Amino acid sequence: MTTAAIFVRERTDWAGVLTVVAAGVVAAMQVGKGLIAGPLLQSDLGLDLSALGWITSVFAIVGVVGGMVAGAIVAAAGDRRLLGAGMAMLALGSFAGAATHAFTLLLLSRIFEGFGFLLVVVAGPAILMRLVSTDRRDLVFSLWSCFMPAGMAAAMLIGPFFADWRSIWWSNGLITFASLLSVFLAVSPPRETADSAASFRNDAAETLASRGPVLLFVLFSLFSLMSFTLSSFLPILLVERLNVPLATVGIISAVITLVNVVGNLAAGHMLSRGFARGRLIATAAVLMGASGLWIFLGQSGDVLTVGLCLLFSAIGGVIPATLISSVPILSPRPALAPMAMGLLMQGSNLGQLVGPVAVGTAIELYGWASGAAFIGVGALFCILLSSTLERTLQSKAQRK
Repeated sequence: MTTAAIFVRERTDWAGVLTVVAAGVVAAMQVGKGLIAGPLLQSDLGLDLSALGWITSVFAIVGVVGGMVAGAIVAAAGDRRLLGAGMAMLALGSFAGAATHAFTLLLLSRIFEGFGFLLVVVAGPAILMRLVSTDRRDLVFSLWSCFMPAGMAAAMLIGPFFADWRSIWWSNGLITFASLLSVFLAVSPPRETADSAASFRNDAAETLASRGPVLLFVLFSLFSLMSFTLSSFLPILLVERLNVPLATVGIISAVITLVNVVGNLAAGHMLSRGFARGRLIATAAVLMGASGLWIFLGQSGDVLTVGLCLLFSAIGGVIPATLISSVPILSPRPALAPMAMGLLMQGSNLGQLVGPVAVGTAIELYGWASGAAFIGVGALFCILLSSTLERTLQSKAQRK
């Protein structure tokens, strides 16, 4: 067992915390750049929609396959070292992609970036667990949960200022390299790394046999399914159903993505004041389900529909913040927290991977109303499993 995993701080290292969160935001920008650069990639490389789909979805494929493995590597090699390695892979992948003129090589560079991104999102929470005091844990993890919407929104807002996709790739590589340097300047290394002789198979079996991490995996999969049901087709919905000008779609999409941060931070505040995690999940799922159903089934005007999209995104931020902050509590033991976090990320990427394909097919066959089914089913199961989450947390607390 790693000493660093069970070390308890009396004071939170805020400089280190903010540096790690910033690294997460920069990592998420590498996902968002693939979305905002789509039209530029089409015109320069002659890519069709299927090829563009691979450019954006490859991160999710890597996450589904390697989440728990990344957690094991982080535990064995050291969290700061692996965060740095992940940022280096993102920077090098971005530079390599910018220099290529072939789709195959660009895709390979994106796969390389995908592995770097996975290391960052698993190592980041592991570092935060040793930088934060117990009384600030929920607040800090809610701040960490902002990294994805903040990074995606930043990419959507900054991307249009560049004339070509290669400039986006080069600039993102430089930003990532600068973030890498800040990590080694501001974040202290762990006191010890985990025992490298520990068996991955045994640790994985212990994690999967524990109800808590598996429950978090399922809940995050359901949340991701609901979230990406809307976000994946939001630009098309704005253009086709609401007749929003294409020039305005990027700004509206970025704002809708960014308000997710409101829910992230609100969850941290409520959790630090003692709100029940299961109740927060259930409440957020009810509101997400109601607003999502209205968006897909209703025939409201554009102002109300955009307002409902903002509500859907803002309320949705409560769920990932609550689930991520629950990982240290529900891990079988402290040394397995990185692996449990990796499993959680697998759930996130599973919903991200399956959702757009399934929803896109349903919308193509049955129309926009079919998207409501995915949100409705996801919300219903989140509500049902929220009580199980609360009982699991109570059982864990009683055993301490």
